[in-house]
Amino acid sequence: MSPSLYFARGETTVGNIVHETTKIIWDTLHDTYMPVPTREYWKLIADRFESIWNLPNCIGAIDGKHVRIEKFPNTGSQNYNYKSYYSVVLMACCDADGLFTMVESGYVGRNSDGGIFKASAMRYWITHGGFDIPLPSPLTHDETNCPFPYYFAADEAFSLSRYLLRPYSKRTLDNVKRIFNYRSSRGRKTIECTFGMASEKFQVLNGPIRCRKVEAVNDIIKAVCILHNYVRKREGINYRPDNEIAVVPNNPTKHTQ
Repeated sequence: MSPSLYFARGETTVGNIVHETTKIIWDTLHDTYMPVPTREYWKLIADRFESIWNLPNCIGAIDGKHVRIEKFPNTGSQNYNYKSYYSVVLMACCDADGLFTMVESGYVGRNSDGGIFKASAMRYWITHGGFDIPLPSPLTHDETNCPFPYYFAADEAFSLSRYLLRPYSKRTLDNVKRIFNYRSSRGRKTIECTFGMASEKFQVLNGPIRCRKVEAVNDIIKAVCILHNYVRKREGINYRPDNEIAVVPNNPTKHTQ
């Protein structure tokens, strides 16, 4: 049953209410639950990635999510993606505990994640120093003590750069590269888990979203992301390292992650 029939209101009325409400949710909450990270906060994120996922100097995991939509009017096939449905792409970054730190939505579904990231404001501010990322520092167990840049973890769709680390190609793997890919994937999977948790709580991300304007879809997606952070910060449980023992009722030696 459509919302307009459920609430006995016209589709236009319901659409305006949703558009206004999602915009207010984002405007009200994003400064508190998704603030622009400071240099100190980036370092805290890096410490969490090393503690939980054994990935030093990592300050986030980046990936894109295709959000299913109904085709926008007069847009042809520009939103038709390789998965054979219409979508807009949410480009997002998260920390080690499954909280969104940066989100950017509205890219057409036919584009690749790597191409979207190259054109994104997120990449612009990373490369132009807008996020006050910490200066390079030595890795914890590096005997050479050489400074190593802080970086974001991503998958094979992204290009390797000083600030973005991707896995080695599977065609040229040896034992060292295979271990590196394993360590990288441990940290990179946090963004997949974050998308999964948000989609499970807010089924609208599983779509299709019925809106005639991309701006309305973007407001819905951003509202979902900020509400995910709101719920996770207030009621969620942080990840724990594999070797950390958590005390829980009736099972004081159970390991949780």
